[in-house]
Amino acid sequence: MKLIIQIPCYNEAQTLPQTVQSLPRQLPGVDCLEYLVIDDGSSDDTAEVARQSGVHHVIRLPHHAGLAVGFLAGLEACVQHGADVIVNTDADNQYHSTDIQRLLEPILAGRAELVIGDRGVANLDTFSPFKRFLQRLGSWITSQASGVDIPDATSGFRALSREVALRTLVLSEYSYTLETLIQAGARHTVIEHVSVRTNPPTRPSRLIKSIPQYLAYSSATILRAYTMYRPLRVFTTFSLLMSLGGLAGILRFLYFYFTGAGAGHIQSLILSAALLIVGFQIFLIGLVADLIGFNRKILEEVLYRLRKAEAEQ
Repeated sequence: MKLIIQIPCYNEAQTLPQTVQSLPRQLPGVDCLEYLVIDDGSSDDTAEVARQSGVHHVIRLPHHAGLAVGFLAGLEACVQHGADVIVNTDADNQYHSTDIQRLLEPILAGRAELVIGDRGVANLDTFSPFKRFLQRLGSWITSQASGVDIPDATSGFRALSREVALRTLVLSEYSYTLETLIQAGARHTVIEHVSVRTNPPTRPSRLIKSIPQYLAYSSATILRAYTMYRPLRVFTTFSLLMSLGGLAGILRFLYFYFTGAGAGHIQSLILSAALLIVGFQIFLIGLVADLIGFNRKILEEVLYRLRKAEAEQ
């Protein structure tokens, strides 16, 4: 079994040597262990430092494209290099590398296809109380959207099988953590989470530059991903809300009409008709989106087979 540990990097020349040095050289159940660094258009010597640190494979993106793009580029490269299992970790040495064995165990035992490292965000001392609350809230929302209980949805410390890597798509340029979980849940991927430890921070987070920005990007990512994989449910919900508003307006008009005061409430009838028409239109849009979703599934299957064929060459 071949394992590749991938590390997305952006200007990590200072922290990368410590991260690589802490990685395991061998693991039970692993016949071949290699490291892969994705240099996301760094302006420092990240790529050269990676080579000097003993990294087996270094990929350099032509410009800074974002964490999500780097993550997906790493998965594709790992598959091309023959990885059976891929572990993703951060370049800032946030995670205890000795916990990689914990991530691997469910996959090696055949119980899971995707394993997420749970940092225990509800009690993490390095997070402020407000940030802990946001992490718990985000994980709960992602769990509801994916249909899988995920206590730490934003954890980048994860292991995935070759099949999951081949089927993974990331459309966001911001982050991959939330979108890939909703996607995996929609495909009924078997997911587990294991407790992992963290090291003291070596630098401030580059992903969370401000809380409002993080909330905006994360909310948009969750809504987009959920709508992509559950379009009929989303549009039907909005359609029902509009239709119920229309029905409420009609009932209001009928009440006043039968009590002899209907002439002064004709605007309720007009508004109700408009809401019912809009509700019906939204439902039709949902049907079209659902049909487009079936077409997307066909395209994803074609992409999966192309990736698999290229990897086997």
